[in-house]
Amino acid sequence: MIERMLASGVIVVIRRQDPDKVEQIAAALIEGGVSALEITVDSPRAFELIESIKYTFHDRVVVGAGTVITKQEAEAALDAGAEFVFSPHFDEEVVKTTRSRGKISIPGVLTPTEIVRAHQCGADMVKVFPASVVGAHYVKELQAPLGHIKMIPTGGINSDNVAEYIRNGAAAVGIGSSLMKREVIQSGQFERLTDHAKNLVTKIRHAREEK
Repeated sequence: MIERMLASGVIVVIRRQDPDKVEQIAAALIEGGVSALEITVDSPRAFELIESIKYTFHDRVVVGAGTVITKQEAEAALDAGAEFVFSPHFDEEVVKTTRSRGKISIPGVLTPTEIVRAHQCGADMVKVFPASVVGAHYVKELQAPLGHIKMIPTGGINSDNVAEYIRNGAAAVGIGSSLMKREVIQSGQFERLTDHAKNLVTKIRHAREEK
């Protein structure tokens, strides 16, 4: 599952979108080569969307829940079929609840101490957040002593800097607003969303080849 999730190198964050457009958004992103989609639990009908996207697209994409703060939210997301749980922070109960269900746990961390504690608690990978505050070189520095832990920087990443994060050791990146352009979605230009996704995935692939 982790291998499938990381295949494209990007987890796209779908946050607070019109629930009636999320299936079209997902289809466009999958067409663009995206291998993992995150529905944030603060979105309208979030758990229903996790269930429906997973049902509609089956094994074409790995579907998970994001912005999961509490154990209760994690349980609700897992009940809906979430295959991974992303959090902006590290909470032992959220990690253990997710792992007890055999799903992928990715807590949010920033410092080396948090990264090691999360890994020791059972996290499969860690979300380095907010990445924009520390930059891609910070990921490289972390990888020197902690390269055995997969890191997914998130926050402030876009098509201009994504290659730098990958070259500096990121296993993948989390991207939301820089890809999910509001005007594109509101106008229903989903083919443009597909093109943007293809461009992003191509840059990640080339950066991986350069490592």
